[in-house]
Amino acid sequence: VIGAFKMSRDLACILSAQVQSTDIKVPRKDFERSREILGSAMAEDSFELYDLKVEVVCPPGEKIYCGAKEGDHFILRGEMLHLPQGQGFSIYSLSAVLPLLAAKQRPTHANDWMSTDALVACPDPNCKSQLKITQIGRREFSHAETTAVPLDGNHAS
Repeated sequence: VIGAFKMSRDLACILSAQVQSTDIKVPRKDFERSREILGSAMAEDSFELYDLKVEVVCPPGEKIYCGAKEGDHFILRGEMLHLPQGQGFSIYSLSAVLPLLAAKQRPTHANDWMSTDALVACPDPNCKSQLKITQIGRREFSHAETTAVPLDGNHAS
C-alpha cells in the first residue's frame, strides 16, 4: 500500500510535521488520513534518490574542445560516480554540472525548473557541446548508513 503513495518530498515533510508554515494549507482530514497511512513508513529511516546519467551531446558537425566524444557519459549512483572502463571525463565539464547533481537526484515539483531543464552548457564559451542529465532509476538509502547525525537532528559533538 505504501509503495502506491509515492509523494513529493514537500508533502512528506508536511506529513511528518517537519514543516510548520502557515502558508501551507492541508485539510485536517487529509492530513490525519495521510499520517495514518504513512505512519510506519515515516518511522523508518529510508529515502530514495534517482540514479543519474550525464552524457555529452553536441550538434552535428560541431567540434568538442574538452577531449570528449558525443555519447561519453558517467553514471551517478548515490554519491558514487561511475565511468565506463577506459573513458575519461573533463574536470572542467564536471565542474559545470556538479553543483546540479544532488538536486537532480531528488524528487522535485513538476513546475520546478530543476524538473524540466536537463541540458548544461559546456564551460568553454566556444564549445557548442552540452551535458544532458537524465534520471535513470531510483535507489533506496538508509539515513543511518549515510550519516552519523540522528534523524532528530541532535548530534552531540
